[in-house]
Amino acid sequence: MVRTSSRNTLAPRLQGLAPVWGPHARLLILGSFPSVASLAAQQYYAHPRNQFWPLLSAIWGLTGEQALSNLPYAQRLPVVQAHGVAIWDVYANCRREGSLDTAIEAAELNDLAGLIAQTPSLRAIAHNGGESARHMKITSALGLPVYKLPSSSPANATWSFERKLQAWRAVFSMAGVAS
Repeated sequence: MVRTSSRNTLAPRLQGLAPVWGPHARLLILGSFPSVASLAAQQYYAHPRNQFWPLLSAIWGLTGEQALSNLPYAQRLPVVQAHGVAIWDVYANCRREGSLDTAIEAAELNDLAGLIAQTPSLRAIAHNGGESARHMKITSALGLPVYKLPSSSPANATWSFERKLQAWRAVFSMAGVAS
């Protein structure tokens, strides 16, 4: 659901990030739209309390210096791609003040079908959180299994890390991208 109220009409139109993907990706993880911290850093899941990188590290058994959150961002991406994962967002651009998904307005969708057409090895799509999952009807029509993951965002404090990890690991296993 894209909100159309005038609350953010003075907010600048924000542009999302390019997808992180490779031609052999098997799982596409879709967030909603990058946070303020992610846009400023031009990095997916840049907020230090976001559990995205620790979740992937735990699924792939990467610890210590090899843990993704301990690597520079440019070194994380080849690891993600080597494990067959692609990262993108459902929204290409929007108006929003702050980082909350509830503040997203006038959003335009990314060309998900175009990315999927370029990635014939994809086995599944996973929505990272509720705002992204609002578009499951669209992604389900793309012909792949679609899953809803509990959000890795620090705003999702109702799920413990272990509970999130269990849900994420199950989806990664089904897509064949878990270690």
